[in-house]
Parts: sequence; C-alpha cells; structure tokens
Amino acid sequence: MPVPAAPLIYNARDHGLTGDGVTNDQPALAELVDMAGEACAADGRARVVHCPPGVYSIRDAGTVWRSGVSLIGAGPGVTRFVLSNSGNRTDPTPLAFFTAIQHGAGPGNHLADCTFADFEIDGSDVALEEYDVLAKGLGLQYVLRGRFRGLYIHHTAASGLGCDFLQDSVVESVIAVGCGRLDSGEQIGGAGLGIGIGGWGAVERLTITGCTAVGNGTNGIFLELQDRRWTPPRGIRITNCHAEDNRYGISDWGADGLIVAACTMIGNRVAGFDVSGLGTTSVAGRGGVVTGCLVDGNVGDGISIGNTPGRYTVHGNRISRNGRYGYRQHNLPGGPSHASAEMVLDGNDIWGNALDGLRVDATLIDAVFLGNRIRDNGGRAAPAASGGGDTVTYAATCLTDTAAAWLPDGHRGKVLTVGVRTALVAANTATELVLAPFRPGASTAWTGEVPDPGTPYSLPGSPTVRAGVGLNAPTLDLTVRGNRIWDNQRAKTQTHGLWITDAGGCESGRVEDNDLAGNAVAAVRFDTAPSGGHWDRNHGLTITP
Repeated sequence: MPVPAAPLIYNARDHGLTGDGVTNDQPALAELVDMAGEACAADGRARVVHCPPGVYSIRDAGTVWRSGVSLIGAGPGVTRFVLSNSGNRTDPTPLAFFTAIQHGAGPGNHLADCTFADFEIDGSDVALEEYDVLAKGLGLQYVLRGRFRGLYIHHTAASGLGCDFLQDSVVESVIAVGCGRLDSGEQIGGAGLGIGIGGWGAVERLTITGCTAVGNGTNGIFLELQDRRWTPPRGIRITNCHAEDNRYGISDWGADGLIVAACTMIGNRVAGFDVSGLGTTSVAGRGGVVTGCLVDGNVGDGISIGNTPGRYTVHGNRISRNGRYGYRQHNLPGGPSHASAEMVLDGNDIWGNALDGLRVDATLIDAVFLGNRIRDNGGRAAPAASGGGDTVTYAATCLTDTAAAWLPDGHRGKVLTVGVRTALVAANTATELVLAPFRPGASTAWTGEVPDPGTPYSLPGSPTVRAGVGLNAPTLDLTVRGNRIWDNQRAKTQTHGLWITDAGGCESGRVEDNDLAGNAVAAVRFDTAPSGGHWDRNHGLTITP
C-alpha cells in the first residue's frame, strides 16, 4: 500500500543534513536512509536521497544501507562526503555498508535498485590502530540492479569501492585514487575497486566500464572469488578502464571467462594484468580474454598469469617496455601449481620489455603462440655499475651520476642498492635512473630520507640470455606458428628468438612458419633439446631440431 505523503525524492538538506563540513551529518543520513528504506518496503517504490552541493562530514560510524534507496549528489568536488573517526578510532567508518557478517546480507536479504552517483568520498581522515578491511568508501554485499556511477573515491584506509556480489549491476566512470593507504600491500582489500564474486552462483552479470584506478595500495581493479567451494562465475566484463601506479593493475582472482577489453595498464609495480591465486581463497581465474589493451611501462611484468587451469586468451594487445617480462606464465607461491592448458597468445605486439618478451616459468599443455610480433626485448642489457662521490646526487624519485654513460633503459627493472636501502629502477637515461615509488601512490622511492649527495650506489649485472620467447618450464604439444621474433635496433638487446633453458622443454611441439632472423646472437638456443614434434619453415633457423 502507498505510504501517505511519502516522497520519492528526499532533499538531504530538508532532513537534517547540513553539508557545512563541520556538523556530523552521519546520524541524519542514517535516519533518512531508514526512512526512505521503510517507505520503499511499504509500497515497493525505490527512493532517492539527493545531496545538494556541500561538504558532508561523516564521523565515527558508517550508515547501514537499505534496499531501494539511492544516493545522488551534484558531482564530485561539488557534493563531498568526508569520512573521519576521531571520536571512535575502532570504527572503520565507511560511507555506506551492508554485509553478510554484520547485517545478514545474502541472496534472500539483498539490496535492490540502489544507485550511488555523482559525488566524492574522501577517506583521508580515517585513522586506525590496525588495518581494517571494512574501512572502505562503499562496502556493500549482495546488490541486485546496482548502479555506481560518476564517483570519485580517494585515500580510504582500505578499498575505495569494496562491494561484493553485484548482480545485474554496472560500475561506471568511478575514479579511485590512493585507496588502501593503510594496506601494507600484502593484506586483503586495499584496492581502488575490489569486487568479491561468486555469491549469486555460476553467473554474475556485472560490467565495470570507464573507470580509473591510480595509486591504490594493492590492485587498481580486482575480482576475487569469496569461497573456494563456490563455482567461479561467468558474466563479468571490464572495459575501457585505466589502471596506473597500483601494486597490480587489473587482477582476476577467481572468475570464469572474464572479458578485459580496451583497457590501459601502465606503471603498476608488480604487474599490469594478473591472474593468480593471490586471493583469499587461492583460486585463480580461468578461461578469460584480454584483448585490445595497452600494457606498458609496468615496473614488473606486463601480463602475469599463473595458478590457473588455463584456457586464457591474450589477443591483440600492445605489451611493451615493462621492467621484467612482457608476458609471463608462472605459478605464484601459496596458490595451486597448475599445469595450464590451452593458453592462447594471438596477434600481440610484444616489444621493448626488459627481459624475455614471452616467458614460460610453469608447465603449459596445448598452448598456442600464434601471429605475435616479438621484438627488441631484453633491454636490461647494461652491465653492473657502481658510483659515488661528487658526480652523484639523489632526489625523491631519481639518482643522477654525471660521470655515468649507461645504456638507455639498460637498468630497467633492476634493484638499486644505496647503503642498506634499495629502490627499483623504472627507466634510465645515460646519466639518470628514474626510480619507482616505494609503494603505490607514494611521492618518493625511499622509505626514509633521500640519500645524501655522493652516497655510494650499486646496480647488479644483467642476464646473458634475453630472448623473444623463453621456455623455462616443460611444454607439451606447444604450437608456435606464424610469429616474427627479431631485433631491429642498432644496438640489439634481444639475444635469441627462441630459448629453451636447462629447466625448460618442448615435447611434441609444432614450431612452424616463424621468422627468427635478426636477433643479436642467434635464432635459437637449446640448453634442453626439443623432443618430437614438427619443426618446419622457420626463417633464420638453419638446423631443424
């Protein structure tokens, strides 16, 4: 039955919220959300809480959200919610939360038809004695037909948008900056956008599109299966997003058939795109597709995939200038050591990476490397170096040695040692090392003061072999066809087109129609000879195995 005189839109200013940046608006917001939720429960019509321009102080408690209640502002920077907990340091103080543990959220007790749009959440004033995963901007579980649109969430102690089990939902144009600031990088949560999955069953229809995640403590965007007994869900898409200067750019920790398309992943510390068992359930994604993405200039690997049963397709991406490998197949400790089946790398442009362009460090079965252009990798070719004295100066993110004559980017990805401290080299010129921040979002590479001028430093040497494709684990029935693997630089750094290490193998492989000519040392290097299979029409390979 309709509730007499119950409006469909509530102006927050008419219900006790001041927006003056001084008054604690949390009690009034909680009362208004309850009022709107009760009205929706009574007549089945969703309500909107509209917050006009202002700074709304939310102190010492989060607001338990209600089904059918939307929160709409006038735009980021115009409608701001400032979170703080100076009066209750034990409370993580999210703006809004509704969880299984605290509120009994579940498929039968979910939030429906809630939109959060056009406002800013500033979490920089939340301080905790210990990290708390609930110190989010938004922390909702089991949401049906949710819309998260036009939000700017920044400097929360844990994840910015940390919502789980979003069915028939869209996360669009959300900007998350500096979230997870109290996360060490090894704790759960701490992402810009962290989405738990699996609670609705085998299909969760979720689209994440047009979002930006910069400088977040763990992941820019991640999906994580929340119970290892659950079926990894299908139906999730991440499109047109930007992930920069996070620990990991975009991560798949448990989806099935995730589609990642037209995204930019740059400057992330460990990897641009990650599939692994790092999540709380140690379940990696499987069967996904990464296509049309730019994966460039990450401090570690470009694309890192492991702990997965396989069937991932990496198609039509630019994978370039990363500080370790362009693409790396490996199993991270703590997750299952799967032999990955039916992996496909098709039509990628893989160039300028510091070590091997494509590296296999975990067993592959029936993988296909088809039509890739793999060139000018192995850039970490500069020999060991050291210095100190009058020619050496330091800044927050660089070291300059005017007496040096380094190979440009020849130290990329190396660990710089200065006394007892270390930093990672993101890039270098002939005389300057550009250093990665010591953690995402930081403005300095140093955990303490900038080293004094003249302080001695050292850089390690480089590996002798740096290949286009490096097989450092067993492969069975591997297909390598139609790839061009070469180095066209004046000073070549990619030593070999194809390298099988002493720990690697190629059993029953089909290696055909590849162009391996033009590498610095030789077309191939076999520390372990391939066995069986079929090798034919490989330009530059004069001896058939």
